[in-house]
Amino acid sequence: MALLSLDGFMFLLRWLHFFFGVMWIGHLYYFNFTQGTFMKQADAATKSGVLTKLLPEALWWFRWGALWTFATGLLYMGLKGHQAGTMAIYSSSWGLAISIGALFGITMFLNVWLIIWPCQQIVIKSATQVANGGAALPEAAAAAPKALLASRTNTLFSIPMLFFMGAASHLPLAVTPESKTGLVWALVGVIWAACQYNAVKGKLGPIETVKGVITYGFILTAVLYAAVEIGLML
Repeated sequence: MALLSLDGFMFLLRWLHFFFGVMWIGHLYYFNFTQGTFMKQADAATKSGVLTKLLPEALWWFRWGALWTFATGLLYMGLKGHQAGTMAIYSSSWGLAISIGALFGITMFLNVWLIIWPCQQIVIKSATQVANGGAALPEAAAAAPKALLASRTNTLFSIPMLFFMGAASHLPLAVTPESKTGLVWALVGVIWAACQYNAVKGKLGPIETVKGVITYGFILTAVLYAAVEIGLML
């Protein structure tokens, strides 16, 4: 049987990576494109129901989808190197593209578990207390914007992440043994660090709206792709 081989196991990992990734990113887009817009128009009772009943359920699928997308992707990449018999595969066109995609994917996973979920736990607890006749938690006022900023940043990151994941197998880059991949990583690293720093310490700015985060997601993708091509040419 084809599945009872290393290639078969690699296929299963890739399939599961897609499955959990759809679960994760689907919920990310639901939160940012649908629920956020709805909550701006909903009345107080509806908002309370969303925060105390729907949000905890959606966040369960969201955070565990993120975890298993991360786990299956990391295992797949590790086995790919083992299958190739050399770590040099990560300096190839496939390796460079998939690694850039992984950088953004791993950052998104960490944002989910270290920022979004802890902040949303505070928001949910506060909303539950209010629904039961208690007082809102003072820290909820700061937790909600912090979660929103990280969530918007993950939406921003998801666009170049998907681009480079797809490019790994479908858009060959001009990588040669003489290519200065270190320069490529320096350029990509500066862009990534600036965006992630803003996710932790900055403001929403132009990614506050759905239109803005989608637009700047495509702009970020173009800038990153240009940085990769320029780095490879120098």
